[in-house]
Amino acid sequence: MPSDLDIAQKAKLKPITEIAEALGVRRDELELYGDTKAKVKLEVLDRVKNNPDGKYIDVTAITPTPLGEGKTVTTIGLSQALQYIGKKVFTCIRQPSQGPTFGIKGGAAGGGYSQVVPMEDFNLHLTGDIHAVGAAHNLLAAAIDARILHEDTLGDKTLKKLGLKRLNIDPYSITWNRVVDVSDRAIRNVVIGLGSKGDGRPRQSGFDITVASEVMAILALATDVQDLRKRLGRIIIGTDKKKNPITAEDLGAAGAMTVLMKDAIKPTLMQTLEHSPCFVHAGPFANIAHGNSSIIADKIALKLADYVVTESGFGADCGMEKFFDIKCRISGLIPQCVVLVATVRALKMHGGGPKVVPGKPLATAYTEENISLLKAGCANLKKHVKNARMFGVNVVVAVNRFTTDTDKEIEVVKEAARSAGAMGAYTSNVWAKGGEGGAELAEAVVKACEKKSKFKLLYPDKASIKKKIETIATKVYGAKGVDYSPEAEAKVKLYTNMGLTNLPLCMAKTHLSLSHDPALKGVPKNVVIPIRDIRASAGAGFLYPLCGEMRTMPGLPSHPAFMDVDLDSKGRVKGLF
Repeated sequence: MPSDLDIAQKAKLKPITEIAEALGVRRDELELYGDTKAKVKLEVLDRVKNNPDGKYIDVTAITPTPLGEGKTVTTIGLSQALQYIGKKVFTCIRQPSQGPTFGIKGGAAGGGYSQVVPMEDFNLHLTGDIHAVGAAHNLLAAAIDARILHEDTLGDKTLKKLGLKRLNIDPYSITWNRVVDVSDRAIRNVVIGLGSKGDGRPRQSGFDITVASEVMAILALATDVQDLRKRLGRIIIGTDKKKNPITAEDLGAAGAMTVLMKDAIKPTLMQTLEHSPCFVHAGPFANIAHGNSSIIADKIALKLADYVVTESGFGADCGMEKFFDIKCRISGLIPQCVVLVATVRALKMHGGGPKVVPGKPLATAYTEENISLLKAGCANLKKHVKNARMFGVNVVVAVNRFTTDTDKEIEVVKEAARSAGAMGAYTSNVWAKGGEGGAELAEAVVKACEKKSKFKLLYPDKASIKKKIETIATKVYGAKGVDYSPEAEAKVKLYTNMGLTNLPLCMAKTHLSLSHDPALKGVPKNVVIPIRDIRASAGAGFLYPLCGEMRTMPGLPSHPAFMDVDLDSKGRVKGLF
C-alpha cells in the first residue's frame, strides 16, 4: 500500500468553493486561502441559526499505548463512511502543533485512505492560526516587560500623561512565558533582559510550545468575538507587589490581542480524500488544556450538516471527559453518540503484554492469537465504555483491525464491548478502504444517534473543588481516593476564597494510564491519585489540578498561576471580578 504522503499527494481535490456550496455556505461567507482551503466567516451562524442541529458524535479511544489506536484515522474514516451511506456529514478536528511533529507526517491528518488533505497544509502552517496565537501570546509577554521597564524609568506624572497607572508588577510572580511552535528544549528556561538598561530588567523566564498557551485554550472555548475579548482580558500573568493579580486587561493588551486573533477565530474549511467537509480549528493541549477543537466550528457545522463527527484528545478518561465536562458545559451542545476506538494489540498490552521498544520487532504476543492476554486487556475497554455510559451517551465501539488480528480475537473484543453496555462493536477498515471500509460502523452510529441521548454532566458547577476532583478520580479513573499536597491544599483554599469553585476542572495527568502513573496499564486497582498542585486558566475558564508525575512534561508552565492574593470584602480576588 502507498505511503500516507503518496496517497495524499495523488488525491484529486475539489475546489473548496465547491465543498462550501454543497454545504450551503455562500461565496461571500468564505475567505479563500488558495484553491483547497478557506476561512468561513462567523456571520454564517446568523444566517443559519434557525436550522436544526445535526447529531453530535465524539470519537475517543481506550487508554493510548505506543502501538497506536487509530483514533484520528477512525474520525476521518467514519465521516467518509457516513457520506458513503448517503448522510450529510461534517468533521471537526484540531490543528496539530509543529512542535512535536518536526515536519510533514501522517497521524494528525489521519492516514491511509482516510485523511484530511492537503496533508502538507494540515500539518504545517495552514492559515496561520497557530502563528496568530503565538503573536497574541508574545504581545502580552512583551507588554509585561515593557511595563516593568517604563515604571522603572518614568515618573508618575509621565505615566499619567501616557494614560498608564502604576501596576507595580512583581517580577518574581510572573507566570507568563513566551511561546514558539516547536519543541526547542534549549530555550525552555532562559534569562531575559540582558544587555543595557534599555533592554529591560533581567529575570528568569522560558518558552512553551504555542499550543500550550492559554490563548489557544481560549480560542477553542470562545463562543464568539465578544467572548474571546472578555476571556483574553481575564488572563492573569502574575501579581503586583501587594499580591493583587495582574491581568491582560490591566496591561491594556487584551484589545490588541483580540485584533491579532480576528482571523484565527474563523474556522478553516478543508476536505477529506472523499471530499466530505472538515473544519480544522484550534489545537489546545490535551493535558493542561482540554484537548478539543473549537466550539465555534462545532456550532457552525451542526447547523450545516446532519451529522458532526469530532474528536477529543488522548483516551476517554482525558479528552472525552473534558469534552463533556468543559466543552459541552460551556457550549450547551448535547452529544448523541461516543465512538470508542480500540485495537486488539493495544488491548493485549493492557492485559500485561510485553513492553514495546521503538525500532524492535513486535513481540509475537501482538502478532499471533493470544486470547487470554486479550481478555485481560479488555477490562480497559469495558471501563471506558462504562465511563461514557455514565454520562448518559450512547456508545459504539470501533475495532481498528490489523492484518494479524484473528476473527476469534475480534469476537472477544465485540463481546466485551456489548457486555459493558455498548450498543455494539464493529470492525473498521477505513485506513485501507476509506469510507467503504467503515460503512457498517457508520450504520451503527446512525442507529445510536437515533436513540435519545440522556446526556448529563459528571458534577454540578456549585460542587466544591475537592468534590469535583474526587468525583473525577473515583468515578472516571476508578481510584480509591485522592491525596493532596500542602501546595494543593493551599490552592483549594485560595480558589475557594476567590469564588472560583464554579469553574470546571481540567485534570492534568498522564494519558498512558487510567491512573496518574504511566506504568499502570489496564484498570489499576486501589490507586490513590496524588494532587501536587492546582493552577488556574482564568481566561479559558477552568482550574487544572496537576496529578502525579507531570513535572518534566514539555510545555507545562513552570510556575503557579496565582500567588497569595488580596481579597475584597466579599472574599473574591481583587481586580478579577
